[in-house]
Amino acid sequence: MSLTSLQIQAVCKLTEQVTGIQWDQSKDYLIETRLVNRLHEFGCKSLEELLRKVESSNGPERNAFIDAVTTRETLFFRDESPYIALEHKALPEIIDAKAKSPYARRLRLWSAAASTGQEAYSIVMTLMEMLPDFDRWDVQVTATDISDAALSTASRGIYTDFEVGRGMRQDLLNRYFNRVSGGWQVKDEVRSVVTFQKANLLQPFVNLGPFDIIFCRYVAIYFDVLTRRDLFERISRVLTSDGAIFVGASENLSDFGPKWLPQFHCRAVYYQPNQPRAAISLQPQHPLAGATSASPAAPRFGLATAGR
Repeated sequence: MSLTSLQIQAVCKLTEQVTGIQWDQSKDYLIETRLVNRLHEFGCKSLEELLRKVESSNGPERNAFIDAVTTRETLFFRDESPYIALEHKALPEIIDAKAKSPYARRLRLWSAAASTGQEAYSIVMTLMEMLPDFDRWDVQVTATDISDAALSTASRGIYTDFEVGRGMRQDLLNRYFNRVSGGWQVKDEVRSVVTFQKANLLQPFVNLGPFDIIFCRYVAIYFDVLTRRDLFERISRVLTSDGAIFVGASENLSDFGPKWLPQFHCRAVYYQPNQPRAAISLQPQHPLAGATSASPAAPRFGLATAGR
């Protein structure tokens, strides 16, 4: 089927309207392979019929459309460095900051655009490795995504040999997974920490937050500048005063204003937009300055980081 320019424009417009993702004429091959070639699965006879159903309701056609146009490329401990910075810098300082509060042992984290769950489970495993008395902490990770199919996979927590082979250390695989038919399943002790729920990042964050740590990585790169700015401003409102936001390696929020001063640690970057300015050094830093993955900054709150 040869797509017309008007058909491509209609799909791109609806894709941005529903998900925030920007597609253009260069995505005609994706439109054909992901939508046109699957019209029978959507119960539609034409592309126009599908678009009308998606636009007019929140029915199964819209869910199928979202699943088709969203990208689920993810892996365990993606880029590695954010998890090192989380363990050795960001979280120890947050724990120090709230040590005298009534909620000293309560941690709330959000994996936004969690896809099929690898990021959320990686966060939990990082905390379990970091905190030798993890069972005595009140920890909850909220994982959200716009795709029902992705959330279904994430909640089951079953991954193939190929999927666990991408970024997963063998010792962590042995400690936190069970061998099952079809691959490996995340153990209940890890899965019970994560709550999965559907959420569209373009819409208000209802009943979300406040969070100490937010991972919002490799999703806003598909949005336009104004949508990105609005998204991270809204994210900052559900972040605690000392909380940190981790973004993708190729993402930069520093042009959003002075409160978006990047913090470079352990070869990773994160932001603390709600932290009082006096507490943040204004000295420019090179991305590789200071601690590295080989010599991370030591935790300051007296907890051993040995694995459980």
